[in-house]
Amino acid sequence: MKNNLYNMRCLDIYLSGLSKEQYDNIKHEIDPSKMKRGPLVSWDIFMDSYQKKIRDARKSSEIKQVYALAEKFRWRNDLKLAFKEYEYEALVITDLNQKIIWLNDGFTKMTGYSKNFAINKSPKFLHGENTSLEAKLRFREKIAQNKPFKEIIINYKKDRTAYNCEIKVIPLFNDNTTHYLAFEQKVR
Repeated sequence: MKNNLYNMRCLDIYLSGLSKEQYDNIKHEIDPSKMKRGPLVSWDIFMDSYQKKIRDARKSSEIKQVYALAEKFRWRNDLKLAFKEYEYEALVITDLNQKIIWLNDGFTKMTGYSKNFAINKSPKFLHGENTSLEAKLRFREKIAQNKPFKEIIINYKKDRTAYNCEIKVIPLFNDNTTHYLAFEQKVR
């Protein structure tokens, strides 16, 4: 049965790639009464699966890059747990002066700013006219407390479109805090 479904899928793919003239030349060889139809496998289904594999591979690569930095700076955080618990579009690592030292491709996709532009800048460049002073003050206070926290702040893309950004920040430490890791995603 599985083999027959596989053959049908292959036939579907093959036939979909033929021109009308090519199909007309072989249609007499196809006897639908002898074929058992299974679910049609479409290109959309394949592409959804393929895109998921690409996203998973990209995420795995990003996590490996963060682990490499963790090894370099001897961070003792449980990063496996953090990546398991927190969803994100963008990952941003800053130093103690809040200068960006590393970010993922999701940051560019979410904000429109290139990695090269953002490196060595403070994430404050994403703020704009509707970024509330209260949210900025809460952010500073929470950073000073040196504990993990979550904040929602209005940021601006490169094209100056505002968006609500949920940011989960984790202080990264060895003997002392050396950096901060932010898990960021757009929220409504």
